[in-house]
Amino acid sequence: MKLAFWKMNGAGNDFVVADNRGGAVAEKRLAGFAEKFCHRRTGVGADGVLLVEKAPAAPGGLDFRMRYLNADGSEASMCGNGARCIASYAHAIGAAPAKMRFLTGAGPVGAEVTPGGAIIDMPEPTEPEPRYVDLAGRAVELWFLSTGVPHAVVPVGDLENCDIVGLGRALRRHAAFAPAGTNVNFITRQGQGLAIRTYERGVEDETLACGTGASAAALTAARIWKLSSPVPVAARGGNLRIHFAEKAGRFTGVRLEGPVQVSFRGELEWE
Repeated sequence: MKLAFWKMNGAGNDFVVADNRGGAVAEKRLAGFAEKFCHRRTGVGADGVLLVEKAPAAPGGLDFRMRYLNADGSEASMCGNGARCIASYAHAIGAAPAKMRFLTGAGPVGAEVTPGGAIIDMPEPTEPEPRYVDLAGRAVELWFLSTGVPHAVVPVGDLENCDIVGLGRALRRHAAFAPAGTNVNFITRQGQGLAIRTYERGVEDETLACGTGASAAALTAARIWKLSSPVPVAARGGNLRIHFAEKAGRFTGVRLEGPVQVSFRGELEWE
């Protein structure tokens, strides 16, 4: 079996992207497909797989359906940078216009391809909720919310020397977030915005950027540091901007803006 693909990244968050509208990757093979080709030694190497699939009928119409699988083969309902990448890809292959609407596991979203990038309408978030979580007798202060997938946001004083993997792994699987676990974002104030590092569930490691995490971090920063929209977010792989509004004391209209790059194109082959 052969399938053409693009290797893409959004601010360093990298993906294997392919057109699956013809059903080349069967449902029962999705997890194995992602595990095989996301492997950084024996595969293409990526944080996840993005597939363009046929959209179901819906009021107002949908251009396509986005399927997102993490590197470990698990399927996630939403990926912000992935949604930006797949929007750019779908437009490039003629599957969608520059302004589009497509289905994710978190519901329909709108997107617009821009010069050098894309901007995506994020799912309606939950309100950032302050929590204290015990880690071996140490109380960790964080904020918890969902921006399509769950995120814990931890303000820290020294982002560069923070144990992202150690603390991230401990919080990701903490009983407080059972049974699904959570993504974990470590943030610090940076001018009128913030800097971020993320431990991603499903990748089980630090990634260079996370769109849903940047969105969660920006909304949390708007609460704790009173930052206003748009919030610039400096990830390790590039810069993102989070736009939002407030209505009746709640966040709404969240949009994720940032760069999209094509690293290379190729052909996948598997038995």
